[in-house]
Amino acid sequence: MSGINEDAARGGDVIRDIGTDDDWQPTEIESLCMNCHQNGMTRLLLTRIPFFREIIVSSFSCDHCHWSNTEIQSAGEIQEQGVRYTLKIKTKQDLNREVVKADSATTRIPELDFEIPPYTQKGSLSTIEGLLERAVSGLEQDQPARREADPEVAASIDEFIQKLQKLKDVEEEFTLVIEDPSGNSFVENPMAPQKDEALTLTRFKRTNEQDRRLGLRADDDEGDNENDGEEPAGSDLETMRSEVLVFDTNCPECNRPAKTNMKLVSIPYFKEVIIMATNCDICGHRTNEVKSGGATEKQGTKITLHITDASDMTRDVLKSETCAVLIPELEFELGMGGLGGKFTTIEGLLKDVKDLIVNKNPFVSGDSGVSDKIQKLSEFGAKLEKIMAGEMDAHIILDDSAGNSYLQNVYAPEPDPEMKIEKYTRTFEQNDDLGLNDMKTEGYEQEK
Repeated sequence: MSGINEDAARGGDVIRDIGTDDDWQPTEIESLCMNCHQNGMTRLLLTRIPFFREIIVSSFSCDHCHWSNTEIQSAGEIQEQGVRYTLKIKTKQDLNREVVKADSATTRIPELDFEIPPYTQKGSLSTIEGLLERAVSGLEQDQPARREADPEVAASIDEFIQKLQKLKDVEEEFTLVIEDPSGNSFVENPMAPQKDEALTLTRFKRTNEQDRRLGLRADDDEGDNENDGEEPAGSDLETMRSEVLVFDTNCPECNRPAKTNMKLVSIPYFKEVIIMATNCDICGHRTNEVKSGGATEKQGTKITLHITDASDMTRDVLKSETCAVLIPELEFELGMGGLGGKFTTIEGLLKDVKDLIVNKNPFVSGDSGVSDKIQKLSEFGAKLEKIMAGEMDAHIILDDSAGNSYLQNVYAPEPDPEMKIEKYTRTFEQNDDLGLNDMKTEGYEQEK
């Protein structure tokens, strides 16, 4: 990456905030070219990937030697869990999907037994086709020297390059897997907000080694994660029940110092949960996050509510970070981890869904908008508004494989005629996502 001239950056923010009138104008900084050591230009743009999060796109170009490079960095923090995207590529159109690949991500194509290890490439914003071309370019780079030193190895690599090139014709279906322990990689779902049958997103618990490589754990720290998610013990638990704990943190929006309040709350007819609320006095950002106060339940829980009246919007909802949200009438599914853990109402949850899918989506307005996508998302937002107003018959489903989500029964302690609660046995894959397959856990099937 090019060296940044501090004088050029002084006098204003290097990155402009999202939401300002000049969102899409990059910041230009005169920078030192690391190829010819003349001055070139670095352009930085803080942008939001739809249905994902903020990233920094940086591009450097030098008019003297014409050297250039482009890379991306996450503008947010390392996520609580890693992500694994598995995409079945069936048509050439799938090659146009946008991909954010962090430098901590591993890329695999199982059919070719091909793998790009983490930290061997800079982060990139590209397409599936762009990833294949980048892999080909990397293999071709040293081929002339290999042909001189070891013709047999060079011939084998030439043969493998042909196989990679052939993938771009998509004559046969193949699989692309992107696994990122930082949780900051992304593969586009062109069918959003509907579910993409070809794309599977799973979240996983990082290993100690992955934490060390991400700088989250000291090199000599061999501690384990056995107590993650468990209740605090003894006096700490009593303190959390009796008072609000306050501790210093950084605002997730502007990264300025802020305060986070934490309280252990008992929900009637359910369990105790930990609610954490962060308020930033500088930028006004407010957020709340919910953590289960107990262990993962032996069975998953699926809660289905038939929304029949606008008064249903006031029902309390506890959505854990392991809970998926579905609205069958809109063919909508928000996977596990979407929106994080929340304690809110039905109306608040639907508003958060609308903000995520429509209001905070930069591709809905401006030159970057695509007319059919704009219309599709606008119609989705209008239907959500009708549901919130009680003008559209709909069902909302909370599917939590950890069993730690809750929806208020307004008829309690009597059964709710509009709400159905189902307990189910988790599959092997669901326990794998929850990090339970290495534990002696009852109530699930060991199936592959």
